[in-house]
Amino acid sequence: MIEGRRDDGTWVHRTNNAGGLTGGVTNGEPIVVRGAVKPISTLARPLPTADLVTGDPVEKAHYERSDISVVPAAGVIGEAMVMLTLARFVLEKTGGDSMPEVLDNLHRAQARMAAPLAAPAAGDGSGGHASLAPERAAVVAAAVEPDAGEAGSGGDD
Repeated sequence: MIEGRRDDGTWVHRTNNAGGLTGGVTNGEPIVVRGAVKPISTLARPLPTADLVTGDPVEKAHYERSDISVVPAAGVIGEAMVMLTLARFVLEKTGGDSMPEVLDNLHRAQARMAAPLAAPAAGDGSGGHASLAPERAAVVAAAVEPDAGEAGSGGDD
């Protein structure tokens, strides 16, 4: 649940029960991933079964596994998959073909996000971004006004 904003502009959350996500977007809280695994399919004490090829009854099923839990191995695999997924989205956001370029782009994105947002002045005719901090105003102007900076796509993509 969101309580409000701190003086630095970050949101205050009462709990992190959503695991760091609000509406599928990270909310600044730690990302928490919960996982579950099913029990292993073979038993330490085999039960009566049937031969799958002949259909004849078999007194005891074949015993294949000696481990009692797959949780330790599943935890390692799950952690690796979360890291690969997060790395993919970091690269999607920052771009680049080398780590120095990715890190430079990441630091620039963090600086843009850290720039404070001011509340838009009512009726100032600026569309709301004249009251932004100068660093954010330039970014917003370039994104909102196609002829105010770099060439855009024209919106036909």
